[in-house]
Amino acid sequence: MKKFVAFVLVLLLALAAWWFSGPYLTVHGLAQAIEQRDTTRLERYVDFPRVRLSLRAQVSDYMVRQAGPDVAGSPLGALLYGLGDQLGGAAVDTVITPMGIGALLQGHALYKRGRNELQGNDSWAPTQPAQPLQQAKGRFERLDRFVVDLDRGPGQPPLQVVLEPQGLRWQVVDLRNAVPQ
Repeated sequence: MKKFVAFVLVLLLALAAWWFSGPYLTVHGLAQAIEQRDTTRLERYVDFPRVRLSLRAQVSDYMVRQAGPDVAGSPLGALLYGLGDQLGGAAVDTVITPMGIGALLQGHALYKRGRNELQGNDSWAPTQPAQPLQQAKGRFERLDRFVVDLDRGPGQPPLQVVLEPQGLRWQVVDLRNAVPQ
């Protein structure tokens, strides 16, 4: 009987270790995928449809708050809001895809090459990799929600990357404060 109880305890400890290490392994894998500009691996760590849906809602909310109650309540305001919502949604749908992220990472590489931020003295050397998760700080909000805070610079609130379990692995499902408040 003691062996069975010990086996169950070891199994529970292993399960807890697997559960609580999952978000950290996901953040590490996500960082490697970004550094290597590997959009195929990025799909493994990001739930793109949920992130797009969340960002579309944030962009719409931002536009309504920026317009103010006077403009938002008028017929012309409703027309402009609808047009802006369509354009903002199309931009989010275009950028928040594996190919859109790949294009952003490629643009980052061109920007680094233009600033001569290379890995060697040779002008054909590869650029310094993007490392947005280098200073990331993570914490559990709940047992099934992990939040990673990314510093965006002085005077700006951190970008919060939200991870939730999707089956047996953790994935990015939301970005908070991605649109200025």
